[in-house]
Parts: sequence; structure tokens; C-alpha cells
Amino acid sequence: MNRFGHYFRIALWGESHGPRIGIVIDGVPAGIALAAEDFAADLARRRSGPTGTTPRREPDVPQLVAGIYRGRTTGAPIAIEFANTDTRPQDYAATEGHDRPSHADRTAYRKFGGYNDPRGGGHLSGRLTAGLAAAGVVAKKVLPAEIAFETRLVEIGGCTEPDRFDDLLRDAAARNDSVGGIVECRVEGIPAGWGEPFFDSAESVIAHLLFSIPGIKGVEFGSGFAGAHLHGSENNDPIVDADGHTATNHAGGIDGGITNGSELVVRAAFKPTASIGRTQITFNRATGRMEPLATTGRHDVCIALRGAVVVEAAIAIALADLREP
Repeated sequence: MNRFGHYFRIALWGESHGPRIGIVIDGVPAGIALAAEDFAADLARRRSGPTGTTPRREPDVPQLVAGIYRGRTTGAPIAIEFANTDTRPQDYAATEGHDRPSHADRTAYRKFGGYNDPRGGGHLSGRLTAGLAAAGVVAKKVLPAEIAFETRLVEIGGCTEPDRFDDLLRDAAARNDSVGGIVECRVEGIPAGWGEPFFDSAESVIAHLLFSIPGIKGVEFGSGFAGAHLHGSENNDPIVDADGHTATNHAGGIDGGITNGSELVVRAAFKPTASIGRTQITFNRATGRMEPLATTGRHDVCIALRGAVVVEAAIAIALADLREP
């Protein structure tokens, strides 16, 4: 399904090299001020241009086509569109039938019987995360004003020194290769009590959205996987007062699936970009043999670079759905 949410609901549509992509957002209260300018900062964070990002240049000017009247939300579904202005569908003609390794080419072909749009991944492309970034802007307007986000790229290719990131990206690009990365998002001001035990826990709802972002292969909260190396006496968070403040925050702001009032701490791991210029030997459906394939097109060396704001947006969307109606 291409829809998410109970209270704050979104639906993504479009393809990477189709004429337009977009998102529909439902469950937004009436009367919230919203204009195209409100999206500028977050969409700029996702836009290509810095070292390691794709040469594809999309302006990503949001067109608010429904749900807004006189600069305010109407309570009806909000529809936002983006034009695809820098497409090169011909770049993917050579790979049709010769499925790219670690892409959705083959799985989409099998699922949709060959009727899927294969150009740049079609509907399964990271291009559609522009819609998620836009929905995140709206979600942050729905959330209480005291909730604040801090999101940063904490690791590229195993390196945790930001001063070295650009050199690592240039080196990977020179070798026609790619690198992965880890994004950390911290959120202050979330009230205690959001989330449900078990299936709609705060972790499961947030992780659901994060794993919807193409390229994310790991999600952790608080001490996460490192907590598995600790004793309970080291990983527990002693409560220090009647308001529930804790001496430490290994839980990452969630206990029993319910927010505890502490800072939410989430990290998301992006795999290395699957599209690389280096020749690989992989199966060709057209010939029935394993043959050399060099992926064409324009791609990020590290998708975590532009993915950081999408991680933040996904968490904001999840929180908007978890909030008390």
C-alpha cells in the first residue's frame, strides 16, 4: 500500500521519471497557516548540489493544489505536487531486463508482472521522498510548538569525523563506487504518554515510517544495538524525580512503547547507494546469462546526505499520527 496513518494520513504517488510526483495529506486540523514558502528550508536540505549528491537538479517547488484557502488549511485533504523537470528516462533503456544489483528492478517486475515503470526505479525511487519531506513540514506544524528536532549525519562509510566526509565521498566517486551512512535524529519536548503497548508502540510506528524510506536498512532507539553489549545495571535509566526525569537516557525516550518525556533519540542506517558506475556481473533476463552491467544515470554517492531531512520528516509524521487527537 502507498498509504500510512490513522489520524495523520498520507498517500504518495508518482514515478521518478514521470511528469509529476506528489503526496496527499489528510487529518490536518483546519486553520493552520501554510504556504509554499514554509517548505523551502526542508526541501533545500534534500536538494542536490553538495559533494556526493546526484547531478540531477530538480527545483522541487511545491504546488499546493488542494486543502488550502486564503493561506490556511481547510480541514480537507492537502494535495502537494512537484514537477519532474530534469528527467532522462533514456538512461535506463540499457538496464531494462538486465536488473541492477540490490535494486527493486527484479522484485517490482515480479510483483507487478512487468507492468511497473522501470525508469530510475519508477514508483519505488528515492525521488518520491520529496513528498515525505513536504509531509514532514506539515506534520511539524501539527505537533505542539515545544517539540524541536535536531538531525545530523553522524557517520559516512564507517567514519565518524565530519571533517573527513567530503574526502571520503570524492574518493568513492573517483572509484565509481558509493558509501553508506548513519543519520541521528533527536527530538525534545515530546509529552509522556504517546504510543500504545505492542503493535502501535512509539518505536513500531516510527520504525514503520523510517523503513519506508528507500535505502534504510537499520533503525535503533537510544542505546540500540550497543545496549545488547551492556548489563541491565549499565543500561537501565534510574528515575530521579516525581516528574519522571531520568539520570540517563539509554531508552531513547520510550519505555514500554510509550514516550516517557525524555528526549527521543533515533538513528537510521542507510546502505551504500546501489547505483554505481563500476561494472558488475549480474543476471540478464533478456539473455538468460550473467553479464557485465555498468549502471547509467545520475545518482548520489551517499544517499544519507539528502536522506537526513527525510528521516526527520518521517519521525515528525509518525509523531503527528501518535499524538493525542
